Amino acid sequence: MNKIMIDMQAKINNVTFARGAIATFLVDLDLTLNTLNEIKTIVSEAVTNAIVHGYQNDEEKMVHLEFTLENTLLTLLIQDQGIGIKDIEKAKEPLFTTKLQEERAGLGFTIMEIFSDTMDVISEVGVGTTIICRKNLSSNE
Repeated sequence: MNKIMIDMQAKINNVTFARGAIATFLVDLDLTLNTLNEIKTIVSEAVTNAIVHGYQNDEEKMVHLEFTLENTLLTLLIQDQGIGIKDIEKAKEPLFTTKLQEERAGLGFTIMEIFSDTMDVISEVGVGTTIICRKNLSSNE
C-alpha cells in the first residue's frame, strides 16, 4: 500500500497542483494516457467543487486530499469543511449547479462518477463534504 495526504489552501490555482500531485503519485505505473487523464479530471473536479461550492472561493480555507494505492485499487479522497450539500442526489444530477451566474456547467459529479468505478459523497450542511472515488487500475490498462 502507498498513501499520501496533502492539505492545501482553497485557491483555484491549486487545482493544477492537485492534478500534478496525483500524476506524480502514479508515475511509476504503466497507465494509459487516457486513464491518467481520467484520474486527473476526477481530482480537479472534486477540488474545484470544494473551492467554488464548499468554500465559495474563501481562499483562507483548506482542502484535504488523500491518494491511496493498494494493489491495483486507487482511492481518491477529497474533503472540505465548507457549507455542505443539502441534497446530494439533486447535486449529482447532470447540469445542476448552484452557480448559474458564473455559467457553471453542473457536470462535476457526473464526470467524477463516469471516470470512477465507485463514487461516494458524504456531506453535512455546515460541516463539509467528502468525495471518495475508487478506480481499479488493472482494468484500465
